[in-house]
Amino acid sequence: MAGEKQKIESALNRGKGVLRLMPNWVPRSFCVPGKRLKLHPNDYYAYGGHRGGIDERWFSSTTKADNGPETLPDEGLSYVYVEEGAQGKVLLKEAIEASGNEILGPEVMKRFGGWVMYSKFFDNQEPLPFHVHQTDARAADVGRKGKPEAYYFPRQLNNHGGWFPYTFFGLHPKTTKGDIKRCLENWDIGDNRILDLSKAYLLRPGTGWDVPPGILHAPGSLLTYEPQRASDVFSMFQSLVWEVYTPRELLLKDVPAARHNDLDYLVDLLDWDLNVDPYFYENRFMPPKPVAPIEQMWAEGYEENWIVYKSEMFSAKELTILPGKSAVIKDDGPYGVIVIQGKGSFGVLDVDSPAMIRFGQMTQDELFVTAKAANEGIRISNTSDTDNLVMLKHFGPNA
Repeated sequence: MAGEKQKIESALNRGKGVLRLMPNWVPRSFCVPGKRLKLHPNDYYAYGGHRGGIDERWFSSTTKADNGPETLPDEGLSYVYVEEGAQGKVLLKEAIEASGNEILGPEVMKRFGGWVMYSKFFDNQEPLPFHVHQTDARAADVGRKGKPEAYYFPRQLNNHGGWFPYTFFGLHPKTTKGDIKRCLENWDIGDNRILDLSKAYLLRPGTGWDVPPGILHAPGSLLTYEPQRASDVFSMFQSLVWEVYTPRELLLKDVPAARHNDLDYLVDLLDWDLNVDPYFYENRFMPPKPVAPIEQMWAEGYEENWIVYKSEMFSAKELTILPGKSAVIKDDGPYGVIVIQGKGSFGVLDVDSPAMIRFGQMTQDELFVTAKAANEGIRISNTSDTDNLVMLKHFGPNA
């Protein structure tokens, strides 16, 4: 641990409290890549065809991906870049274990013991099966934490909508628990028709959704920025998606073995009131909210909006520095950053959004900002005279 601490101190000193993170790619065997991650076309199956295509990039992650028995030891875990060479990196998880007070601040470490969220780009060509992320109560049955998450659809990364840019959310208000049981009983007959009980919403770039644990949802095919709690639990409830069968094992992945045939228990994975909420759209849809009056921000050279703001476990902002401008930006706590448009400087570090990335290549588009640096404020400059500098910022819970 002493070696990791020394590496982190070196990186913190070089970045004046801002750490560079390395690209963190995650494959999914049941997904079809939408190819909007800026990854080189030859590299979407870099883990091997048997592992599935890369359709996710994880940010600020201290959470290991759960991709079955062939999951790599560091799959899903973010690395801090220290210097060129194989030894010039350290896992963000290990960095926080060694220097958590310096990175997250003593208040966050005392209350949460570490970094308890991460974010990702989810980039799928087709919709996912209707599924649920467990609540704390049900995730505890398998020794895990529940998983709230949120969606935002960046304009810069949605040059096409994929095959189905709609997401099914929740259940019709008059749905009964018996209706869900019948769908689960019909798993092996083909389409179990569970989407008949839901409603699809058109996804609009520049907007988002709040998805607490326990809500059934079938994510659509826009590239999605997803802040979420540091957990990877789910249960699939849809048996067939576009003639592709969903193995029943994915329904039972995070269900105690003794409960695999207990339909009442499986229905209890759902937060019933949230699913049948007749005001689901009004309560879960998230349009952007300016952090200050727009004219005031423009006069100071920037625009910033809250894009995720309904969860106690995480939040997110979209920050734009106008062409040729600089602004000093202060925040209340530590956060991760992914640059999605333009180039410039972030404190003492150069940043830019690459046009294309090779698998294993280092980039200058991802950062992690320590609590002290965030509180003191960071001067962010756009070095282009014509292009906006745009970044997404993901925060954990406040201390």
